[in-house]
Amino acid sequence: MSKSLTELHQQRGRLLERIAYQRAELRLQLQPLQNASDAGNRVFTLISAGLQYLKTHPLPLLLAGAALVLFKPRRAWRWFWRGVGIWRSWKVLRNWLSASGLSRWL
Repeated sequence: MSKSLTELHQQRGRLLERIAYQRAELRLQLQPLQNASDAGNRVFTLISAGLQYLKTHPLPLLLAGAALVLFKPRRAWRWFWRGVGIWRSWKVLRNWLSASGLSRWL
């Protein structure tokens, strides 16, 4: 006995519903992998951007190497963090001046 056309359409509809449900379940189960992949992509992009910056601006890398050669590594490390502190302070001051309308003094 062959199935009627109506029964085949109903069976097809049930199968399509089951497929949609399974796709939604799979999407939920794979979400942690997607998040990990996105984080990996962000790290890779950050590293490649940093390497590109060092290729176009080699002076900071040369200065860091010279500081390690001239000073002891611990002392060079201390001076590095002092420089980072000064740089951060400059950024805060620059943002504050531009927000207050005093950016013409820069």
